[in-house]
Amino acid sequence: MHMADALLSPAVGLTMNAVGVAAIGVTVAKVKKDEFSEKKIPIMGVAGALVFAGQMINFTIPGTGSSGHIGGGIMLAGLIGGVPAFLSISAVLIIQCLFFADGGLLALGCNIFNIGVIPCLIVYPLLFRPLLKGGTDYKRLSIASVASAVIGLELGAFCVVLQTLLSGITELPFGTFITLMLPIHLVIGLVEGMVTAAVLCFVYRMRPEIIDSSRAGERLSGVSTKNVLITLVAITIVVGGVFSLFASADPDGLEWAIGKTTEQVLSAKTQQDGDGDGDADADADGEIFNGAEDARENTAILPDYAFASDPENKAGTSVSGIVGAVITFALAGVTGIIISKVKKHRDTQVNANTHP
Repeated sequence: MHMADALLSPAVGLTMNAVGVAAIGVTVAKVKKDEFSEKKIPIMGVAGALVFAGQMINFTIPGTGSSGHIGGGIMLAGLIGGVPAFLSISAVLIIQCLFFADGGLLALGCNIFNIGVIPCLIVYPLLFRPLLKGGTDYKRLSIASVASAVIGLELGAFCVVLQTLLSGITELPFGTFITLMLPIHLVIGLVEGMVTAAVLCFVYRMRPEIIDSSRAGERLSGVSTKNVLITLVAITIVVGGVFSLFASADPDGLEWAIGKTTEQVLSAKTQQDGDGDGDADADADGEIFNGAEDARENTAILPDYAFASDPENKAGTSVSGIVGAVITFALAGVTGIIISKVKKHRDTQVNANTHP
């Protein structure tokens, strides 16, 4: 559900970029030190890498000609908490945009909001955590995972449609676009929910303290996370390096909905005008769009998850999966370490001033 720049007006794109930056800034400022304890930082890096790899796997939706991939926000939040999850998924989206040309630079703020803010900062605290209020077990964890993934993805899909409406993209009429976006993302959300439930239940079986501490926003201490980390790293390597080779070539839910919507618009224009010369494709043209595209092309090391010199070489997909996971692990981990050290230093200064 990564939006491209062509779906937005400059005003909406720049506004949402400002919203994305503000969300990251406010989140960092308000994060609690226990949410970045020493035990959680490695999990944050590995989980972010896993989500990067997981997003490369497009699964076919039978009978539609479409495909979908996980967003990963609820999975991350269940493993490390809502705030760390938002920062981690933001790192994933930034890396995908800059290094792999996945999602527009002007649309980055929209993608951070739709795929990060909604599941991690809204759905997780308001739905996922309350569903586990009575205590964590496999049944509650599964229900919370599926329900939260579906609601999060549906809200994200609705926001995509709303953002195109506010951008004045007349080629994507609100009514037609939304009636295609919500049902297809409902199916994708159900699959993501089941994947999320499987991962969280697996981790809960190995180390229930990880899930419980994240839900309560408490420090994770006194337990070894080594086996969990090794297992998640192994899964990430297999998913990013091997399974990514078998991803569906069908357009994802957003691309499919755009295609179907423009088909209907063209059909209506043909019936009205008596010819088929109409063009319903949204174009990104102008100085801002061109500048954003040039900047993204200059930073992309593996555009579209392939070798720039040999796009047909399937090895490019495997390399992209591994490289992207490593970069995500490094960026998410370093972010966690920096925030943790800053919070500790600030608390030390506060305590020194309070108790001279």
